[in-house]
Amino acid sequence: MAGFDRRTVMARAGFLLGASGLAPFALAQSARPLAGKSILVTGTSSGFGRLGAEHYARLGARVFATMRNVPRPEADELRDIAMRDRLDLHVLELDVLSEEQVNKTIAEAEKINGGPLDVLVNNAGINIFGPVEMQDIEATRLSFDTNVYGYLRTARAALPGMRSRKSGLIVNVSSQQGRMVAPNGGIYSATKFAVESMCEQLAYELVPHGIDVAIIQPGGFPTGIGKRRAALTAALHDRVEDIHKQGYPAAVAAMKPADAPPTGPWPNAPDPMDVPRAIAEIIAMPAGKRPLRRAVHPGNKPQLEINRVSQESQIAWLGDGPSGPLVKAVYD
Repeated sequence: MAGFDRRTVMARAGFLLGASGLAPFALAQSARPLAGKSILVTGTSSGFGRLGAEHYARLGARVFATMRNVPRPEADELRDIAMRDRLDLHVLELDVLSEEQVNKTIAEAEKINGGPLDVLVNNAGINIFGPVEMQDIEATRLSFDTNVYGYLRTARAALPGMRSRKSGLIVNVSSQQGRMVAPNGGIYSATKFAVESMCEQLAYELVPHGIDVAIIQPGGFPTGIGKRRAALTAALHDRVEDIHKQGYPAAVAAMKPADAPPTGPWPNAPDPMDVPRAIAEIIAMPAGKRPLRRAVHPGNKPQLEINRVSQESQIAWLGDGPSGPLVKAVYD
């Protein structure tokens, strides 16, 4: 196992700055630091996915921007930008809830690419607000099906090709709430905790295959997820029995559309481009040297201490056993 490249764990945010959003070492190597990379991104109709798809293409990558329900205006907009600016950007339909469509779309992307994908960015996700007691099975199933099973479906579809080539990168967008928990956040934290553990295990298992896994932990940013959250939350509010609403008056009031949290930029809101920039920097890093986790937010990052303790605990627990070389390859 000694021959495996070892990743450097980095949690600083300072190297997210710069006009291009990439670290100086990446820029020094190329004005188009992602040239030659093929990247499939899920959930590109809005938010981090939409910003990232265009950003990676402008940095030279061949991008497969995927979203549900194509044709739609968001797909047309991306295609128009690609044609106007001569970007290697392809818009494909992909609903992460459908294993059949996931397999079909990734196979189509591999055919266009002429081989396996270099990078998969799992970004599609939802958030349904409210107390846990109010999260019925329908809402809970949809949350896990999208945020967890969706990531697993796309990874399973892309990994055989990556393994055949002994290289690749899977980037999974998690959240601060994959480590931290707040009241009335629905099942969102539970899904992101699942993403964190599933992806860390995957990182260990893929070391022998030369494939990296990176977990992105954004804080609060103004993105399109708020609009869908408001719609899904309002639907949950309307269908849940009153007996489950009793005892949570403030949370229930906030679930109504008129009182829903704002979805657009708020005063001094952070720039959502910070997340695509961080992902682009990780993609540009040498294989085997990418961090397992990256916290992204210009302000508070409460999960950093948990990340540190988790790393130390994993190494202490597994470091001297049969899995030790895999864990150390991911963390050291």
